[in-house]
Amino acid sequence: MEVVIIALAATLGNLLIGWDSSTIAGGMTYIKQEFELEKDPTLEGLIVSMSFITGTVVTIFSGTISDMVGRRPMLITSSVMFFVAGLVMFWAPNVTVVLLSRIIEGVAIALAVTFNPLYISEIAPPDIRGQLNTLTQFACSGGMFLAYILVFSMSLLQSPSWRVMLSVISIPSVVYFLLTVFYLPESPRWLVSKGRIVEAEKVLKRLRRVDDVSGEMALLAEGLNPGGEDISIEEYVVAPASEILVNQEAGKDYIKLYGPNEGVTMIAQPVDGQGSMLSRSMLSMHGNYASRSMLSQQGSFSSQAVANLKDPIVNLFGSLHESTLIESGRSNSMLINNANSIFSTGDPEASPFGTSDNLRAPLNPYHGGADRGYGSKDMLGMRSNSSLVHGHDETPRNTDIGGGWQLVYKSTDDAMGGKREGLQRVYLHADPSAAAVSQSPHVSFVGTSGYDMHIDGGEAFQAAGIVSRSVLGTSDALSIPEVAAKGPKWRALLEPGVKRALIVGIGLQILQQAAGINGFLYYAPQILEQAGVGALLSSLGISSISASFLVNIITTFCMLPCIFISIRLMDVAGRRSIMLYTIPILIVCLLVLVLKQYFQLSSVLNASISAISVVVYESVFCMGLGIIPNIICAEIFPTSVRGICISLTSLTYWVCTLAVTLTFPYLLQILGLSGVFALFVGGCIISLIFVYLKVPETKGMPLEVIIEFFAIGAKPGTDPAELGMKD
Repeated sequence: MEVVIIALAATLGNLLIGWDSSTIAGGMTYIKQEFELEKDPTLEGLIVSMSFITGTVVTIFSGTISDMVGRRPMLITSSVMFFVAGLVMFWAPNVTVVLLSRIIEGVAIALAVTFNPLYISEIAPPDIRGQLNTLTQFACSGGMFLAYILVFSMSLLQSPSWRVMLSVISIPSVVYFLLTVFYLPESPRWLVSKGRIVEAEKVLKRLRRVDDVSGEMALLAEGLNPGGEDISIEEYVVAPASEILVNQEAGKDYIKLYGPNEGVTMIAQPVDGQGSMLSRSMLSMHGNYASRSMLSQQGSFSSQAVANLKDPIVNLFGSLHESTLIESGRSNSMLINNANSIFSTGDPEASPFGTSDNLRAPLNPYHGGADRGYGSKDMLGMRSNSSLVHGHDETPRNTDIGGGWQLVYKSTDDAMGGKREGLQRVYLHADPSAAAVSQSPHVSFVGTSGYDMHIDGGEAFQAAGIVSRSVLGTSDALSIPEVAAKGPKWRALLEPGVKRALIVGIGLQILQQAAGINGFLYYAPQILEQAGVGALLSSLGISSISASFLVNIITTFCMLPCIFISIRLMDVAGRRSIMLYTIPILIVCLLVLVLKQYFQLSSVLNASISAISVVVYESVFCMGLGIIPNIICAEIFPTSVRGICISLTSLTYWVCTLAVTLTFPYLLQILGLSGVFALFVGGCIISLIFVYLKVPETKGMPLEVIIEFFAIGAKPGTDPAELGMKD
């Protein structure tokens, strides 16, 4: 897939980040010796942390600049800064020039850390967005592994040159520069936000390798105007159409779904006759089947939120994903299985990462003659009053927007020919858990309006939609270029959904550093040396410094299979689940490092326990807290202010990183290794609680749908149980 290759090219910047972190960690040993910094921990900490100080300053402005000039120029600038920093370090005659190089490197690192996940999120399909973004961590750890091999090899020399260690980064940075300039396209979401519609469509066709991207283009335009006061959730029961239903239109409130031949193929009826509250829906069948709504299957939503202290947004996202659980890599849902065989958005085997079945749930999988992929003709459209129109001048012919979601439109025109109120967009998703409701040959759908829909011999299922006013369609609505020309809305930062998303993003960045990872990464050689790892490997005939580098080679190598596991699970188990399962392992590793001092251990056993704990900690951290905060931050903000919000979360990251790296040498002197690890235990425990209560699951959802969920769950003064009701 083209998008996979482009994402891999973008992750070269993350490889350079990993390379830098390892070479500075190894090179500091020799820099301290040459410039006699052993007695000056302040200057030592300043050299390591200077890139973070620079990153903090750069991040303040980079988001706004990115929203102005685009994502691609930021990646190009990053590659140039890596190259220049390497050259300056190769020349460095004194500490001042070393600090200058670290300042330049800080610019490069800040831009790569901030915009690589953002860029990948904006170009990737929802189905594999998490996998592609996890490649950034794989590349970073791969860079660390390769750099430690170089550092270890040079440490065996009689006179190791730290200047060469730290300047080699200029070589791969040239490759990164060439790729960003000549191969990487601009983000289509940014292009739409600037009204450059033709360019955005061209990029999307290249990324998706299809000719019809009208649905996704409409999605990007709708993303410029997320949420709104009129946002609501509506629930439908969908079934194959029959002649009786098609002919009996008078007074019947249902939506007709059109197939490729312009005929009515499916009927979608709001379960209460008005398209309002999900929690009041009821599906009745012979056999007394009780419905399990996609977005309300957990019963009393508000009472549960109070009882278990979870943020309502967490419950809202969770109830969606609980309806798409998989078992042993296969979905239990007949709807999804049918969709995979008949109406898949692509061949799972075509992707090197595979595709999880639980992400393939198109609404209308009943017509095998339809085209495959994003260009499929057998999708939902919209027609006239109270119907979904296919072929409207402003609405897309292709409604598949990925992850099993459809973007459809509902007319709000007065049925008697009165005032035109424009279109309502509907982000529609089938409830896979309800796919088996129609195994009986006779099905009856009962809405609170009292109108029964009887379907003979067909398969029916439930679907829920997020409904709000569209920016497209009618004379008083805006076209895509007109919406895009409005530009960023700074007041959007004060929207309840955006504020809630900022809490999640900033909280994750703080707690990522509170778990202590940068203390491990930048001071791991010294930590292992103090733990006696040199004594453990003394029989190999190498110095204790080289031994600590060798352990770091082993550590970074062990990261790679762990991150590969994370790649496979990111869009299956999900971001939230991975963090909830990996953080307890971090706590155990840190507790081992704290408690081992209370036992009488031999030097070899002490060194072994320390080395194993460090290896497991760093490897497992990379699976969860190491990469997922950046992934989530790149997913949860509206397009118009995504760069600004990413800057705020990245600024938090840099400030916290700076605090950890500056204070770590002092903490080691005051508290010792065990005391520092005890602080990190507290940070991990707080992280676990925060993720459980505040962080929602975003796997497999289009970015614009994620934003709508935040807008719904954060509506002020609205009881979560009444989210489906109009204000």
